[in-house]
Amino acid sequence: MEKILDIKDLKVSFHTYNGEVQAVRGISFELNKGETLAVVGESGCGKSVTSKAIMRLLPTPPAEIKEGSVIEFDGKNVLKMSQQELRELRGAEISMIFQDPMTSLNPTMTVGRQIAESLQIHRGMNKQEAFAEAVKMLKLVNIPNAENRAKQYPHEFSGGMRQRAMIAIALACNPKILIADEPTTALDVTIQAQIMDLIKDLQDKLGTAVILVTHDLGVVADVAHRIQVMYAGQIIERGTKDEIFYNGQHPYSWALLRSVPRLDLGNKAELYSLKGTPPDLIKPPVGCPFAARCEYCMPICREEMPPVTKLSETHEVACWLSHPLAPKVESPIKTGGVK
Repeated sequence: MEKILDIKDLKVSFHTYNGEVQAVRGISFELNKGETLAVVGESGCGKSVTSKAIMRLLPTPPAEIKEGSVIEFDGKNVLKMSQQELRELRGAEISMIFQDPMTSLNPTMTVGRQIAESLQIHRGMNKQEAFAEAVKMLKLVNIPNAENRAKQYPHEFSGGMRQRAMIAIALACNPKILIADEPTTALDVTIQAQIMDLIKDLQDKLGTAVILVTHDLGVVADVAHRIQVMYAGQIIERGTKDEIFYNGQHPYSWALLRSVPRLDLGNKAELYSLKGTPPDLIKPPVGCPFAARCEYCMPICREEMPPVTKLSETHEVACWLSHPLAPKVESPIKTGGVK
């Protein structure tokens, strides 16, 4: 597959009154054309900071992308782009859907005009052409009565329709990469499923690569090609969807999988809850960042960061349990993954 995005040793810090928060601590990954990469982990693990760093949307200060970090899009170094080059990149080449569409959409502009504005800037259309294309985009994301809806304001849309409008804006210029940052967080379950089906369907039609940022492994089960699990600003496990769901090797991946409700266990089953809190990233732990919450923790886990163990061509994990000399621990996830 052809690589479109290459991230190497990305480090992002925030300078606060209390000290330097090391939000992202040296992560590397790549994205191929037309694939969906899911980035999963609980709040504060660095998922959204990573996605905003890709588009250079972090305010500097207080944020700082550290020297030595590399973000390459289509062979171009994003970290060395001028403001003009970034304006051309955002929306046209890489687009983003944010968590809350109500705070992302402009309440003083009609939805159609907000889509049209992007088309006028990036594709040089006049007002009439851009509005006609905006109506087409609203139809593409399954908004009924699109011509009238295009003349309405965001407050006149439901939550699910606002998220669809955000997707229409993001895809208006046919970008090569779509970053979806928790696109279903504020929506009910049925609308969540519709939004995920829509993203998958549009990806098939347009061939857009997708980075899906979420804390919910249940959301990515049907759409992701590859999954990388983040914790405390680091990638602790990565693999194909099947490798993570059916053969996950990190205790944190097990915890995320166990917290997903399972239909086969009925409504009487107790939902798993991970105890403790993530570490303070002003003073990150010396060893494995998950050690304090891990029920399989060994003395070495608190003393030294585990090396990355390659389990297959696509599957890697950073955990001392994968070391040849470590005691064998059976996964608590029942055979068959998450149902």
